Amino acid sequence: MAAVPGRGCPPGAARSARWPGSSWWQRAVRRRLPVLGWLPRYSLSCLRLDLTAGVTVGLTVVPQALAYAEVAGLPVQYGLYSSFVGCFVYCLLGTAKDVTLGPTAIMSLLVSSYAFHDPAYAVLLAFLSGCVQLAMGLLHLGFLLDFVSCPVIKGFTSAASITISFNQVKNILGLRGIPRQFFLEVYETLRRIGETRAGDAILGLSCLAALAGLQAMKSRLHPAASTEPLATRASVLLVRSCATARNALVVLAASLVAYSFQVSGSQPLTLTGSVPHGFPPFRPPPFSKAVPNGTVPFGRMVQDMGAGLAVVPLVGVLETVAIAKAFASQNNYRIDGNQEMLAMGTANILGSFFSSYPITGSFGRTAVNAQTGVCTPMGGLVTGTLVLLSLAYLTSLFCYIPKAALAAVIISAVVPMFDARIFRTLWRVKRLDLVPLCVTFLLCFWEVQYGIMAGVLVSGILLLYSVARPPIKVLEQGVLLVQPGSSLHFPAADHLRDIICDRALAASPPCSVILDCHHVSSIDYTAVVGLAELLQDLHKHGISLVFCSLQVRGQPCTAPALPAPCCPRPRCSSCCQEIKASVICSLTIPLLCGVFYQVLPGGPTRELRSAWHRDHGKQLADPHQGVQENRNSSA
Repeated sequence: MAAVPGRGCPPGAARSARWPGSSWWQRAVRRRLPVLGWLPRYSLSCLRLDLTAGVTVGLTVVPQALAYAEVAGLPVQYGLYSSFVGCFVYCLLGTAKDVTLGPTAIMSLLVSSYAFHDPAYAVLLAFLSGCVQLAMGLLHLGFLLDFVSCPVIKGFTSAASITISFNQVKNILGLRGIPRQFFLEVYETLRRIGETRAGDAILGLSCLAALAGLQAMKSRLHPAASTEPLATRASVLLVRSCATARNALVVLAASLVAYSFQVSGSQPLTLTGSVPHGFPPFRPPPFSKAVPNGTVPFGRMVQDMGAGLAVVPLVGVLETVAIAKAFASQNNYRIDGNQEMLAMGTANILGSFFSSYPITGSFGRTAVNAQTGVCTPMGGLVTGTLVLLSLAYLTSLFCYIPKAALAAVIISAVVPMFDARIFRTLWRVKRLDLVPLCVTFLLCFWEVQYGIMAGVLVSGILLLYSVARPPIKVLEQGVLLVQPGSSLHFPAADHLRDIICDRALAASPPCSVILDCHHVSSIDYTAVVGLAELLQDLHKHGISLVFCSLQVRGQPCTAPALPAPCCPRPRCSSCCQEIKASVICSLTIPLLCGVFYQVLPGGPTRELRSAWHRDHGKQLADPHQGVQENRNSSA
């Protein structure tokens, strides 16, 4: 695979070549610094693509950063402070060429919940979240994210979409003093809707209509073919460029309207207000906070943030890795999940020294990055530089940005997060998955952490229930054929035992039992003991239990076959070649026989002894036919 072939090039392509001839520490450094894989092969064609993508994403991130700071309940400049460090860090440490790190709607909502609209708490939360993410990457704990199921994610993002959208309705209508708790917010907004400011409402709805129209134009207008006339290609390119940079254009147009009102001496719009000029100061995150009555110590601040120290880093990792995997699959390259966690943890830790609140991967900006043909993570370097230029030269103009325009940008960005089709899809595929989806969706309107934790808990219960109650097929055709549908673990031992005992003893006369273990790939010690006790119970009633389709250490068992004149399988003739004299287990046969020696008073049955001595060529007889064992073989 070429290192940097252009569109679709994996930034870690050189990393995957394993660097033959280099020492172990050189390979480790290159693995932890993916930039060393693609930078030596960087070309001018890639620079052109990365410049275009970086500028395009920069025009998107600046207005979004200002708006997301409003969602987080922080001054608007903190959105810009959070938008450049991640771009620079990910350029060095990231493994996905498309991903861009920065403030997002979901992360801003979480910061609003756990930072209490206080910049000191928000910056400290970024530092501590980065430490957790860095530790997860170093300890390779990415597998923990696998326990957050897709219904839980969909329920959370759909609820977040509604919460964030309605949170901005007050800015569209120009209402003030509305509480941020969702249910109180809905009540107060509806109660005070008569206080709507006409200027804000007209401007906000106009911005929403413009954003929706530009988005529709972009989705329906495909790139012009090279055979089209130059004028046609130029027109299509202009329209698509305007649609891609729609956030910046709408905010710019709204600011011009607000400035014209300001010059005329009347201002019917609610403006953002003054923004501090220049770059954020470089200083450690606040490990204490001064208050009028004294100082809030570090321990108290950590205690106040509570579950946020787990929810924020986990959601950040989940969002970034999911986005990276989606675009890596789409553009045919691979990512390293643990390296992604290292990159994001490092970005949050370093960002906290520049007054950043927690950041994560942005799906919308990543999509823009990919659609404009970014070649390597170098595009993030261009985006970060554009944000710094905005802080240096444009902050004096940000005071004219209407809050209604920023609210329209937020609503247009989060509305696509609501996936109404997931409910119908789960109803068709597996209706039980609607339970964690609905639990997460509903509880997230109360508190985000309760919704996520409840959804994970319900998903875990459903997962454990499938382990404790595996599907078991039972057929009666002369003998009782029992076929577990999955592996056997200790929660399922008593369940399987009860089914076999009830069905075998209920038959008249009691029939022998064949345990078909074709789908059983593993079994634990408790289940082995349960099978031994089952064998003992059946033995007391004169019922035989044999095992077929067994696997030992993950391989099919090669024990001798049992003659079975009453085999339920029509394809067998004089003997059943699938009935094996062994025990279904990934453990060793000697250990199993030891378990049965401890449980059964007379030691293991002839079937188990045959498994023990299968390598000696010992043959078994069918216990129902009275055929005796070969007396010449040694037991």
